[in-house]
Amino acid sequence: MSNNDTNGNGANGNGASNGSNGPGRHLNWSNIPVEQVADGIQRQMLVGDHMMICRFRFKPFLVTPEHEHPHEQMTIVEQGCVRFFIEGKERIAKAGDVLHFPSQCWHGATMMDEEVVLIDIFTPLREDFLKSV
Repeated sequence: MSNNDTNGNGANGNGASNGSNGPGRHLNWSNIPVEQVADGIQRQMLVGDHMMICRFRFKPFLVTPEHEHPHEQMTIVEQGCVRFFIEGKERIAKAGDVLHFPSQCWHGATMMDEEVVLIDIFTPLREDFLKSV
């Protein structure tokens, strides 16, 4: 794979790393496979050795239940408007906003009245996400 791999296939065909410290990659979301995770939720993933980035597309009004996990998470709102619940406090986030969820932070989200696209960055890897691929 070249340093400017724009086909998004990564080492194993789905944009995921092979776990080695190989060359850098240059990818485009349009070439990374889309998974239908659940009704109204699509996910794309790029997996590195110790971190991963996911692009989620949510239908309007979809609710992601409040939860916590051991992973540190940063979320970028790429499109739409989201009502986040973070440690019991409500926050409205729109395109361009960035949120940080430390490990074990209780959080959830409700999509507002339009399609929402979120970029989530996790460390360490979300092994539960990788099992569904």
